[in-house]
Amino acid sequence: MSFEQFQSLNWSIMTPEFIILAVIAILVIMDLFMPKHMDRKILGWIGIAAILAAMVSVFGMAGGHVESILHDTFRLDSFAIAFKLLILGGGALVLLLATSYKATDGLERYTGEFYYLLLSALLGAMVMTSSGDLITLYIGLELLSIPSYILAGIQKDRLSSNESAMKYVINGGISSAIALFGMSYVYGLTGSTNLLEIAGQLSMLMDGQQAYLLGLSFLMILVGLSFKLAAAPYHMWAPDVYQGAPTPVTSFLSVVSKTAGFVIVVRILLTVFGSAATNGPGSIPILLDMQNYLAVIAAATMIIGNVVALRQSDIKRMFAYSSIAHAGYLLVAVTTLTSNMFYSIWFYLLAYLFMNMGAFAVIQVVSEKTGSTKIADFAGLYRRSPWLAVTMGILLISLAGFPGTAGFIGKLNIFVGAFAGQPHYVLASVMIATTVVSYFYYFGVMTQIFFRPAPAASEGEGAGSKFNMPFGIVVVLIVAVVGSVLFGIMPNIALDFMHNNLDIVQDFFS
Repeated sequence: MSFEQFQSLNWSIMTPEFIILAVIAILVIMDLFMPKHMDRKILGWIGIAAILAAMVSVFGMAGGHVESILHDTFRLDSFAIAFKLLILGGGALVLLLATSYKATDGLERYTGEFYYLLLSALLGAMVMTSSGDLITLYIGLELLSIPSYILAGIQKDRLSSNESAMKYVINGGISSAIALFGMSYVYGLTGSTNLLEIAGQLSMLMDGQQAYLLGLSFLMILVGLSFKLAAAPYHMWAPDVYQGAPTPVTSFLSVVSKTAGFVIVVRILLTVFGSAATNGPGSIPILLDMQNYLAVIAAATMIIGNVVALRQSDIKRMFAYSSIAHAGYLLVAVTTLTSNMFYSIWFYLLAYLFMNMGAFAVIQVVSEKTGSTKIADFAGLYRRSPWLAVTMGILLISLAGFPGTAGFIGKLNIFVGAFAGQPHYVLASVMIATTVVSYFYYFGVMTQIFFRPAPAASEGEGAGSKFNMPFGIVVVLIVAVVGSVLFGIMPNIALDFMHNNLDIVQDFFS
């Protein structure tokens, strides 16, 4: 490519990524030259401003035509725009939590790194949403993963943080290697890394042996990406990482990283394996032939996540298993492969963003007050801080999927989708049963909050003892509660925006 051709490319479609990249560079330089005693929270606020600017840029791109640069390795389509909005929104809320996080156990020495590593991981997730090539997908995945490994263990003076980082690195490295090995089979069969070119060649697949190799590739990619989603039985790293990482990092992994994980799953599975026929042109796609494998993983994820969560005494571990269960619900939508799948996944992740980020904001406030993350520490929260208790109650019933909340609408969309086309009665039944199971541990926390007396240590602090509520926490809680209730009562606000401005189904394969 000549320099003139390079200049002629429509680089404006990467404006959101350029904004984040430029601010990362600025934060690195600022952190390098700022005096050591100076508060680094200003870096976090600059990062939040950059994310908001990137969101404005993405909103301005909605409703346009599909565009791509660099031989279709970077695509701006409706799918990318929809999920970038989720990722950027989640990133902004995570940074608000981070600016309000009390730096302890040596973290105060690395506060600057904390902010630009979060933005680097966010940039990786954004690249994944627009990737039209296996190489850029993998680069985005590693750009997300490597800063996440560092962030999980950034509190180097804590053994639990060290343990979480080690488990995350080992499991993340293994999963990346398995997924990359599966991708190498796809490249070997087609001679291309471009997703649309791969889809075109595989649609004409005639050789049974090649179809067999493609089936192996599907299974390896599915296993590798299941680690990233914390889907059973590849979920064992999640509870320890969630517990040992700082709370803002845990919220990032549960919301932003999970959203990016489903982005890459949908991009690869639908584009590559949705068009590859098992026995030549006219036969069923390999993805439909492998639907049962997806269904088994979805069912196992829902069952294991919800059942094991019942036995947890640490609220961050409980939310780790809750996150595993929610990954199972989303995998039900992936398994059904209906035309409404994109919208169901997007809306569920939107609802999950609000309710999970708000819950982690409350966990951060309570854990900083009590010094631990035990569920028992929430006892008597209603007497100590009624506003905080009611907020947590609303978020918990949304997570449980009660009517009138965004969580209910999200689950309802997926449940109804399970009966569209070829019905999946077993998956729908498992979804209902495990949702009922989830009520026990969510309402167990609510029982502690509203019906248990405060611990003696908390009572000794006096009736006038107040929780520290920084500005960032207040903003996150307001956004979370308003979003959870608003999209539960009027979900068409979000769905109409999607249908009117973003034609994901049409753009995805064009």
